[in-house]
Amino acid sequence: MQERCFFVYLKQPIYMQKALFLFIALIVSCGIVRANDDDSLTTQLIQQIKLMDSVNKAMKYQTGTVKLPNGVAQLNVPKGFKYLNAEQSQYVIHDLWGNPARTDVIGMLFPETGGPYADSNYAFIISYDAMGYVKDEDADKINYDEMLKNMQSSEKEANVERLKQGYPSIHIVGWAQKPYYDKDTKVLHWAKELEFGGEDSHTLNYDIRILGRKGILSLNAVAQMSELSLVKRDIGKVLNIAEFTEGNKYSDFNPKIDQVAAWGIGALVAGKVLAKVGAGAFILKFLKFIIIGIVALFGAIVKFFKGKKQDESYVYEQPKPTEPTPAPVDETTPNP
Repeated sequence: MQERCFFVYLKQPIYMQKALFLFIALIVSCGIVRANDDDSLTTQLIQQIKLMDSVNKAMKYQTGTVKLPNGVAQLNVPKGFKYLNAEQSQYVIHDLWGNPARTDVIGMLFPETGGPYADSNYAFIISYDAMGYVKDEDADKINYDEMLKNMQSSEKEANVERLKQGYPSIHIVGWAQKPYYDKDTKVLHWAKELEFGGEDSHTLNYDIRILGRKGILSLNAVAQMSELSLVKRDIGKVLNIAEFTEGNKYSDFNPKIDQVAAWGIGALVAGKVLAKVGAGAFILKFLKFIIIGIVALFGAIVKFFKGKKQDESYVYEQPKPTEPTPAPVDETTPNP
């Protein structure tokens, strides 16, 4: 059987804009920044705020009917949501969130008030896997409680490999939403509560698989467990958001010419979380400049107390304006 890897989405509980403003307020009020310090933490944080503002303005969202890049499906984006195209979604995942590039991503779905830097929000990352026609005859026979136990029992061995590849260990705490397959709509969805690297804050991994003639459309939610109620509130709208185009629907399957997937419904749920080397198994909603800022903050505090006796005149100086790295601009006209 061909081994496939499935992606785990992790969103760190960091509130971007609030954190940056808090850092600036702290270092200015404490007088930690020197007047002539051109490489000050304040300068770096203000540059990041400018970058965030630039990115937010560059993002071009679409609503209504959206045809996906591969042509096999389309989204009917309902009120309360917005779609970000493939190019800008890949920019968010790779350039903003600091993850390996993924060419299979064909878009992202945000709540209408959401975005790459939104506080306490979530997003669905959309991808397509041309794995073939997934048979669903065994869907009613799967014991998901037994499956969960088996997945948990195999964690130790799998985590050894994850650590070798530089990824944090994963513990499946349990089902946040028990797997359910709708035979009429051909939609499978489930959610796991995950613990990464022994962290106290648990991660919600909400997965949706929509079966088609030649593969599956995947929507994976990036969220914290504290946002489970928010995701569940909206999940009914998201489950019916995608529709395969004519000739690509599950009912269009032709056994004489079409490939049958090596995976069934149960295997989709229990699919390998561990990615092969270089595949990039984790989407970390984690902006590296926050960590840099925290490290720099501690460095500035140490520097402050060491140098205070020599120089008491610590004041804030407005940094020279700099242009942040621009986000890719979508030249297409968004749907009304």
